Amino acid sequence: MAEEAAWVAAARDGDTSAFAQLVLAHQEAAFRAAFLLLRDAAAAEDVAQEAFVRAYSALPSFRAGDPFRPWILRIATNLALNELRSRRRRAGWLGRLRLLRRAEPQTPEALAVASDELRQLDAALQCLPERDRQVLYLRHFLDLSEREMAAALDCSPGTVKSRLHRAGARLRTVIERDFPGLMPPGYRPTGGNDGR
Repeated sequence: MAEEAAWVAAARDGDTSAFAQLVLAHQEAAFRAAFLLLRDAAAAEDVAQEAFVRAYSALPSFRAGDPFRPWILRIATNLALNELRSRRRRAGWLGRLRLLRRAEPQTPEALAVASDELRQLDAALQCLPERDRQVLYLRHFLDLSEREMAAALDCSPGTVKSRLHRAGARLRTVIERDFPGLMPPGYRPTGGNDGR
């Protein structure tokens, strides 16, 4: 953390090599955050790169002492959401579904979801609203704490907690209804609704 704070301070003073260290430390997380929303490696790379360009320009407004990771993830997530909105406008709902469900690129992230159970889980997640997917991805795929999520989403920890609870309940309902094979043996359905 102290080393990162030193990189941020140096980068704010114009040291591009210090900013390059921040990029190296956080580029994978920024890519993964974008990829989990966009499901497109090339678009995720573009978003991650743009996130760092914007972060560099906005360094004067970065609060000294704050962790850099949630801040860059918030920028990357917002850019990825903007890209999804642009796709929606360009292609409409059916076109967006085609883009999201096309074959996964052969990246380490795509290879990690090769098992049947993980493909089913991904399909279940795709049934959820975008806001629900976002909080579940940040928590369970990027392993952010609620505090880090609050910083990345620019909201209070209490809001994160309630969004996570609602998203988890909706995911459970989708799995019970459409993907019962993902339920553990002996599990009894809750019988609740999906909260929509």
